[in-house]
Amino acid sequence: MTSGLNVAVLAAGIALAIPAFAQSAQTFESSAGDIRVERMAEGLENPWAFAFLPEPGRILVTEIDGRMRIVDDGLVGPPLDGVPEVRARGQGGLLDVVLAPEFETTREIYFSFSEPTDDGGAHTALARARLAEDGGALTGVQVIFRQTPSGGGGRHFGSRIVFNDDGTLFLTLGDRGQRDRVQDLGNHFGKVVRLNRDGSVPADNPFIGRDDVLPEIWSYGHRNAQGAASDADGTYYTISHGARGGDEVNQPRAGLNYGWADVSYGTHYSGRSFPTASREGTEQPLFYWDPSIAPSGAAFYDGDRFPAWRGDLFVGSLKFGLISRLDMEDGEIVGEERLMDGAFGRVRDVRIGPDGAIWFATDRSDGGLYRIVPAE
Repeated sequence: MTSGLNVAVLAAGIALAIPAFAQSAQTFESSAGDIRVERMAEGLENPWAFAFLPEPGRILVTEIDGRMRIVDDGLVGPPLDGVPEVRARGQGGLLDVVLAPEFETTREIYFSFSEPTDDGGAHTALARARLAEDGGALTGVQVIFRQTPSGGGGRHFGSRIVFNDDGTLFLTLGDRGQRDRVQDLGNHFGKVVRLNRDGSVPADNPFIGRDDVLPEIWSYGHRNAQGAASDADGTYYTISHGARGGDEVNQPRAGLNYGWADVSYGTHYSGRSFPTASREGTEQPLFYWDPSIAPSGAAFYDGDRFPAWRGDLFVGSLKFGLISRLDMEDGEIVGEERLMDGAFGRVRDVRIGPDGAIWFATDRSDGGLYRIVPAE
């Protein structure tokens, strides 16, 4: 296992069809040569996730307070109609968004959010809908999954959505601050669930046939995975927040236990240590950060602009305002390079654009979208 290796430094900036404000790009050194970070859009309020639409220059963005917008060549459009009510409290709100693989013909999207409950709490919910042809509204919104039970407070909703080649999808679910319940397979706290596209349970899920386990559970023992991505081979990874240290990169496999809250490389916020960092019957992370970087969105690089980085995992950091590049070799993480350390504030989401650039969103009240390209 590799622990927080600091290999190099740096990246920051952004541009596309190049709005006027993108002229103030910044250049940084990196292991792939000098890179330039360009601001592609501004005026977003705490953006949480974004997805590239097939029309050039158009990007679908969620804002945590409950708005979904389209950015068109750097111009931020009005909120879309039809978005369901969210409970925007703490870490809850309107969260991840992804396009269905057949979006160009179906206009279907999937998104996660903290859905209000009758008891005053909230749970992580997963919905699907269609984006109207004019981009002004969602239609046919259907909630296909709800975390059980609901929880109070505003902590640890997880919420990253990843599609699989077999027609299923993964959704990460945080522990909602109830760490003592994570090892119980009769609830969704601290789990990854695997669902069919209509929200039904795949017949080959690992706990099918057990009456004491919720059948949609794929893996468990996760604290709060706010990052998730699959590599070019379809291998699924999650990136979870630790407490004080112990942020983890895991490769969740069917039916396995990833240890939270009994096992961690971090410490409790009180300063009390965990009993152990490993235990028989639990899986070790592929990589961990200590101290914590507060990881969020993540993506594997599959573009052509940075050949030296192809196949590497890029993870946003909320705490340090950087992107951590994890050097991947044969499924192992062999090093880390930290890019644009603190230059742009909290990095909430990272995606690879159709232009081959590395894009990211900053989680601020005046947040924006940025892209990283080679300096020329």
